[in-house]
Amino acid sequence: MQRVTHSLLVALLVTLASSGCAGRGDVASKSEGETGKESTAPWFVERALEAGIDSVNDPGPEGSFFMPQSMGNGAALIDFDQDGRLDLYLLNGGGPASTAVNRLWHQEADGRFRDVSAGSGVDVAGFGSGVAVGDVTNDGLPDLFVSEYGGLRLFVNDGGGRFHDSSAESGLAGRGWGSSSSFVDYDRDGWLDLVVANYVVYDAGSACYAQDGTRDFCAPAEFPSAPATLFRNTGHGPMPRFEDVSATSGLATLPGAGLGVLCADFDGDGWDDIFVANDQQPNRLWINRHDGTFVDEAVLRGVALTVIGATAANMGVAWGDVDGDGLSDLFVTHLEMETHTLWKQGPRGAFLDQSAAAGLVGAERSTGFGTVLADFDLDGDLDLAWVNGRVFSGPPAPAGSVPPFWRRYAQPNALAENDGTGRFRSIAAANSAFCGKANVARPLCAGDIDNDGDVDLVAGTTAGRVLLLENVAPRRGHWLTVRALDPALSRDAIGAVVTVAGGGTTWQRHLQPGSSYLSSHDPRAHFGIGEAEAIDAVEVLWPDGTRERFPGGNVDRAIVVRRGEGTSP
Repeated sequence: MQRVTHSLLVALLVTLASSGCAGRGDVASKSEGETGKESTAPWFVERALEAGIDSVNDPGPEGSFFMPQSMGNGAALIDFDQDGRLDLYLLNGGGPASTAVNRLWHQEADGRFRDVSAGSGVDVAGFGSGVAVGDVTNDGLPDLFVSEYGGLRLFVNDGGGRFHDSSAESGLAGRGWGSSSSFVDYDRDGWLDLVVANYVVYDAGSACYAQDGTRDFCAPAEFPSAPATLFRNTGHGPMPRFEDVSATSGLATLPGAGLGVLCADFDGDGWDDIFVANDQQPNRLWINRHDGTFVDEAVLRGVALTVIGATAANMGVAWGDVDGDGLSDLFVTHLEMETHTLWKQGPRGAFLDQSAAAGLVGAERSTGFGTVLADFDLDGDLDLAWVNGRVFSGPPAPAGSVPPFWRRYAQPNALAENDGTGRFRSIAAANSAFCGKANVARPLCAGDIDNDGDVDLVAGTTAGRVLLLENVAPRRGHWLTVRALDPALSRDAIGAVVTVAGGGTTWQRHLQPGSSYLSSHDPRAHFGIGEAEAIDAVEVLWPDGTRERFPGGNVDRAIVVRRGEGTSP
C-alpha cells in the first residue's frame, strides 16, 4: 500500500474542492498599474558567435524520421577545471559513425570560449541524449555522465582538461534509450548516486504517418515504455563503481516514457525523492523511504495528472518557490494542444494544479521542453523561461529561420515574468533574442556564466546554432550567489537547500543542477533579493539532514559556505 498520511489526503481533497477548474486562455497580460512593473526592455542578448562558440547541432540525416532526432541532444554548464568560470558541453546526435562529435568549450578569462574538444576524451560521436554533472569520485573535479540512444557513458575527470571513459568499469554501460538524468545522494552515504529516466523501447524500423498521410516522427504510444533506472554509487574511492538497484529500490516496478527528471524533497522529510515526467502517461513521484526503497505517491500528492485528471505529454521540469510561501513548486512543459502545468505546493507535501490561477493556461500554445525558474531581474521572485519546438509536423516557420526540413517543427521560445505573487505574464514580445525566432529547441541550461550576478541561459537547438543568452535585464534589486561545499567530500553539496534571510524576507534554493530537460545547470544557488541592502544570515540544510547557519553581510557578491564552518541554527 502506498504510504501517505490521513491528514495529507484530507488536505488534498479540501484544496481540490476549493480550487475550481482551469479554463482555457492566454498567458496573463497585466497592465503597469496591476503589476507595478514594466518589462519593455529586453532581458537577454544572444552572443554565442561573439563569444567564440560556433557549434551547430547535428541531429543526423534529414528525412529519416529517426525518433531520437525529434527528442534532441543535451547540454551542460560545467566548470571542469575549477577555475571559477562555467564551461560548456554540447551533445550531437549524428550517431557513432558521424564526424560530428560532442564538443567541450572552455571559458577563457576574457569571457570568450575556446573549443578544447580534441584530446579531451569527451569528444565522442553517438546518438547523444542527456547530460548530468557531478563528482562521483569525491576528488574535487566534476565528472560527466551522458545518456544516449543505445547506451550510457561515464567520463571521469582526470584534471588538466582530460577525461577518461569509465563506462564499462563503473557498471554504467548499458543499452536502451536514456533521456534526462540526475545525480543524487539518495541514501545519504556521501557518494553521488544516479537516476536515469528512460524513454521507450524504440524500433528504428517503424514508420509512422501524420493524419494527411505524410511521413512523420512516431509517438511514444507506438512502443513499449521503460522504467527509470537507479544506480547506487558503491565505488567509494578513485575508481567509480555503480550497482543497478532499480529492482530492489522499487523504481523498476512501474514503466513510463520518461523524459524529465528531478531529485528534490517533495514531502518535507529532508530526504531527496525522485520525480519522473512521463510522456503521455502519468508522472511518477518516487518517495524516499530512507531504507533504499521508494514508493510512487504521484497520485496521492497531486502530480501524476492535470487538474482535470488527464495524462499529458510531460517533458521539461523546473522547481522553485514561485509565490514566496517557503514551499517549492513544480512546473512541467507539455505539447502545444495541452497546458503547461504549474503544481503549487501547499500544505507541505501536497500539490495542486494552479496553472490557470498562475496565468499559464494556454501559455504561448507551444510544445515546450527545457525550462527554468530563475530570478532574471533580481526583484526577489522567480521568473519562468522555456524552449519550444514541435515533435509532430505543423505549420512551417518562416523560411531561413531553421533548415527547411525542420521548419514544420520550429516554434519561438517563451519567457514570462512573475508579478511577485506567483502569477506570470508573457514578455516574449520584448525579448527577440530568445523568443523572436522559431527554433526546434530542447535543452535549456541556467547559470551565471559571466559571473556578474545575474542568471544567463544556454539553449540547444536541433540542426541549429547553440544560443548563449546574456542577461541584460534592468536590475530591480540586489543579488547573492552561494556555493555550498562539503570539505570532507571535496565537492559541491548537491541536494543541499540554501535559505537566505534579509530585509524581513527569506528566499530558498535547492542545489540540484540536474533538471530542465537533458540539461545540467550552474551548481551554485543564485538569489535575487530585491531591495534588501544586506543579508542577515545564510542557512544550509545539508544533504544528510544537518543544518548550519552562516553570517550574513553585504549583498551583490558571490560567497562560498563550507560545511563545518557554520553554527547550529
